[in-house]
Amino acid sequence: MRDWDAERVAAAAGARVMAGAAAGPVRAVIDSRAIGPGDLFVGLPGSQVDGGRFAAGALEAGAWGVLVAPPWGDGLAGGAVLAADDPLAALGSLARAWRRELGSAVIAVTGSVGKTSTKDLIAALLAGERSVVASRANFNTEIGMPVEILGAPAGTEVLVLEAAMRGFGQIAELAAICEPDVGVITNIGPVHLEQVGSLEGVARAKGELLVGMRDGGTAVVPAGEALLDPYLRPGLAVRRFGDGGDVVLDGDAVVADGDRLELELAFTARHQRTNALAAVAAALAVGVRPSGRVEAPTGALRGELVELPDGAVVVNDCYNASPLSMRAALDDLAGRQAAGRRVAVLGDMLELGADEAALHREVGSLAGEAGVELLVTVGPRAAAMLDTFDGEGYAVADAGEAAALTAELIGPGDVVLVKGSRGVGLEVVAPALAVAEAPRG
Repeated sequence: MRDWDAERVAAAAGARVMAGAAAGPVRAVIDSRAIGPGDLFVGLPGSQVDGGRFAAGALEAGAWGVLVAPPWGDGLAGGAVLAADDPLAALGSLARAWRRELGSAVIAVTGSVGKTSTKDLIAALLAGERSVVASRANFNTEIGMPVEILGAPAGTEVLVLEAAMRGFGQIAELAAICEPDVGVITNIGPVHLEQVGSLEGVARAKGELLVGMRDGGTAVVPAGEALLDPYLRPGLAVRRFGDGGDVVLDGDAVVADGDRLELELAFTARHQRTNALAAVAAALAVGVRPSGRVEAPTGALRGELVELPDGAVVVNDCYNASPLSMRAALDDLAGRQAAGRRVAVLGDMLELGADEAALHREVGSLAGEAGVELLVTVGPRAAAMLDTFDGEGYAVADAGEAAALTAELIGPGDVVLVKGSRGVGLEVVAPALAVAEAPRG
């Protein structure tokens, strides 16, 4: 947006100019503490504090300008001052205008699990062939997605964006902002059931991405997922991935429409290989035939490996959890070499609604099938896993207790999976185990 003056920025945002400025902003920022020269600070109203109160400080810190509700703009000087009755809606409108100005192909990714990994795999597959901007972790809401779009520089050829939801209507809102050319749905599973009621509700919420796409776009969906069929209208090209689809695995080879790709997947976890198939389908949809070696994506609390001094290893995968992601993590644990035991520290899975007890018991069975010998459950819901687990098991109330107990129980060579919904706070476990196992002088 560097070439857009204040009047053009305001018109795109549906705002009015209270004070002008030359040139245009580099990016949009919603945290006044992160302001740098050339930024547009957007003061969003919050449940406790209205961000508009920090507008004067943002200008003093060198911001190009501010976009705030009208009362906060009075008397401000030192940069552009733009006023909008609804700054959040203005942020989304500005992002949509910049997306159109860029002319980039937009790939939007949603699904019950695997969104971030698939987004990162798409970006990796495209990186050698296109100028790519991919959204950062957590920047997948009606606030985060516009910020990512507005941070994309001129010349960006492909935007790869993640779309999250908590209920109906939210992905539709995101699709209206980013106007995707390719919509990827990784899977449909039991998440957010308290909000959407059923798997059919999950499919409806995720299917908003496909409903919001223009005719001529491409839908990338799992093969055999009938719950998405109602949203696959004739105006969309459809690419299916996984067994029986257009993009499949033949042994270790990736095959698209019967054609073997020169692509090496440097990971064996089943869920990541499935994510890779979705990523390949998305890359092909924007005209890129991927090749070469592809590494597994990594991120904070997403399958991080933490080596303990005694040779035990923690698989720190506690960013979030659902029945699908628990299954995937346990499958991965089953495939890992372990000199000692396979251990799982599994916390509550939240927002599962009326079926939560049955879904937790199912995870207990899966843990046994994965070869887990020691299971520590964390929280009142997760305790139900022990009903169906035949090995050594303990139930604790919170993450602190889990860390203390697990430190006493694990031994050299053990492989320890730590996973649960973010609200359980299991991110404290791996650091606590590393401290507990550290040599003492």
